[in-house]
Amino acid sequence: MFVYHGFRYIEITGVRRAPSVSDISGKVVYDRMETIGTFETSEELLNKIHRNAYWGIRGNYRGMPTDCPQRDERLGWLGDRTTGAYGESFIFGNALLYKKWLADIEESMDEQGRISDVSPRYWTLWLDDVTWPAAYFYVADMLYNQFGDDYSIRMRYPSMKKWLYHMMDDHMQDNIIVRDIYGDWCMPPESPELIHSEDPARKTRGEVLSTTVFYSILELMQKFAAINGLGDDAAEYARIAADMKEAYNRRFFDPATARYDNNTVTANMLSLRLGLVPEGFEERVFKNIVEKTEVDCSGHVSVGVLGIQHLMRGLTHNGALELAYKIATNETYPSWGYMINNGATTIWELWNGDTADPAMNSRNHVMLLGDLLIWFYEDLAGIRNDPTATAFKKIVMAPVFPERLEHVHATYQSPYGLIESSWKRSGNSLTWHVTIPANSSATVKIPARFGIHISPDAPGVRSVAEDEGDLVIEIGSGRYTFSS
Repeated sequence: MFVYHGFRYIEITGVRRAPSVSDISGKVVYDRMETIGTFETSEELLNKIHRNAYWGIRGNYRGMPTDCPQRDERLGWLGDRTTGAYGESFIFGNALLYKKWLADIEESMDEQGRISDVSPRYWTLWLDDVTWPAAYFYVADMLYNQFGDDYSIRMRYPSMKKWLYHMMDDHMQDNIIVRDIYGDWCMPPESPELIHSEDPARKTRGEVLSTTVFYSILELMQKFAAINGLGDDAAEYARIAADMKEAYNRRFFDPATARYDNNTVTANMLSLRLGLVPEGFEERVFKNIVEKTEVDCSGHVSVGVLGIQHLMRGLTHNGALELAYKIATNETYPSWGYMINNGATTIWELWNGDTADPAMNSRNHVMLLGDLLIWFYEDLAGIRNDPTATAFKKIVMAPVFPERLEHVHATYQSPYGLIESSWKRSGNSLTWHVTIPANSSATVKIPARFGIHISPDAPGVRSVAEDEGDLVIEIGSGRYTFSS
């Protein structure tokens, strides 16, 4: 069954708050911004995690995104927000905050082009790592994709280029970036009293981390150069990236086993997600990720701050949705559910925040969220900006359906208006309500197993096709119901 309601509303009165946070008492001082996203599911643990994320994120917005609000630090650590800013943008209208923060980061640079890992520069940390300053590039890309704001890409481009060449001049050897400071920070340790793991088998080599992330920055810089009309720059970045990919695989990839270096999930996942795996080896590399997660780590988180930025999407988009869902809903260490079962109302700094040394053990950090919020909104709810557009002018609505999840309801106040996705299913029976805002359009993808059939002549429908087991429907603005 297909029901089209037409476009009947775009006015939003007041600020919608997530139902999962309505029971929170007390006051939080944070930068004035609207809550623009809500998320609720049939799995109460996921709702609690979203609530804890909401609580922790907003308490860390004070003129800059801080690492923690409750102890004598409260600093703008770059590495905490490299991917975190992207997930946060689904909950808060944080564009102005992050636009301002990129100016802080640029102002933290010295004459050589070094970026301070804490910006604004309350602590001066010109340490020349890659993975923390990557936030400068990733956040600019987030502002462009999510909000359609290319200001930072245009205004910060010269300083971005300066940092890029400084790193290559000072820290690249044979097309490998050899400097790394933090490693895969906060990898779950093997003993409950430890802050950091001491097991070499759990640690990802620094050159692997720095080179994969630097490669992804080169990819972004090609995009940024194109936006600035600098074709020669884009071509040069592409050449450097190609040489780096070849050198990286020659040094760290074993074709016989399809493993990267010592086969950590992070080494394999970053190589896969950031585009360094040689063509034809993707499935085998991913098989190593799944095996390592399921066998060695009993289906739990086995990555630190860098790996967690890609874990949920990496598993889901490569065919291991149920493993991703298991990780999201685990209640034993290490997991977000473990934090909640031990009294957490925000997100901890450490996976073992109830047992580790208090010397580094904040109970209100958000860096361990990684890409979880992105996964909530883009994958479980299926609300994603089409990569061919910006600011949700064109939307891809393509939820995934874990076996143990029966219902998801999410809303997102995009720059064009309210987007809504609300689905319920039982077995192969599905009812899905979708709202597309005025002046936007969407590509809707529904797995063929649900047996939904849409006429190309239905109101609001522009085309209907089938592609790799999905029903693909192009629609305009309005409210729709898809039902089997």
